[in-house]
Amino acid sequence: MMRSCVFCSLTLISLLFFATPAASQQSRCADCHFSTPEAPRPDHFSDWERSAHSRNNVGCEKCHGGDASTFEPFLAHMGILNSMNPASPVNRRNLSVTCGACHTGPFIGFQKSQHFALLKKGETRGPVCTTCHGAAGFHRPSPRTIEAQCRQCHGPDGIAPRPERAEAARTMYEALNESRDLMKTVRPMVNRVNDKARRARLDEAYQQAEVPLIEAVEAGHQFMYDALKERLSVARKRIEALLGQLANPQP
Repeated sequence: MMRSCVFCSLTLISLLFFATPAASQQSRCADCHFSTPEAPRPDHFSDWERSAHSRNNVGCEKCHGGDASTFEPFLAHMGILNSMNPASPVNRRNLSVTCGACHTGPFIGFQKSQHFALLKKGETRGPVCTTCHGAAGFHRPSPRTIEAQCRQCHGPDGIAPRPERAEAARTMYEALNESRDLMKTVRPMVNRVNDKARRARLDEAYQQAEVPLIEAVEAGHQFMYDALKERLSVARKRIEALLGQLANPQP
C-alpha cells in the first residue's frame, strides 16, 4: 500500500513538472535571436520587444510562419519565406491581409481606401501597415511623421502631387492626438464622482464622446480626411459638453 502511494505521488509530481499547457507556451523566436549576435535585423526584435505584440505574447510566427516550439534553426525556420517572395505573408502586397487577421477594424477601413485599390493592382509604392506602424507594430507615428510620409508621393515632386493633403493630414492628426489626450485627462475625473446617478450620466457622455474619436481613426485608415475632420468636430463638441458637466454639476 505504501509503495502504491509513493508511486502515485511520484507520478503526480512528474505530470505537474513536465506537463506544459499549450496556452502557457511562449514563442522562442525572439529568445533565440536575442541570444545570437549575428542574427539579422536586431532592431526589428527590439521594436517587437517594446510593442503590444510582445506584451500580449504574439510571437514572430504569427506573421512570418515557422515553428516557435523549437530551438533547432532548420526546424524553426521551416516554411518561412523571404519578404520579397510574393507568397510571403509579410510581402508588401500581402501585409495588410496578414495584419488584418487580428486588426480587423483598421483592415476594413484600409480596404475602402484608394491606396488599397492601387495595392491590389500591383502598385506597391503606397502606404501599408508598416509604413506608419513599423515592421513590428511598435510605432504610433507623430503628425509630422505622417506628413513626411504623405509628401513622399503627394509632395510637389511626387508621383501624385497634392501637397495640401499632407499638411492637412498633419493638422488633423494633431487635433486627434489633442482630443485623445483630453479624454485621458477626463477619465479619472469621471471615476472620482461618487454619486451613482451622476456617474452613470457622465459615463454615458464619455462613451458618446469616444464614439466619434473611434470613427475618426477609422476614417484615417481609409485616408478620408474630410470624414476624419467632421468626426473630430463632433468629438470635440461632446468632450466640451462633458467638461461642462464635470465643472457644473446639476443638483
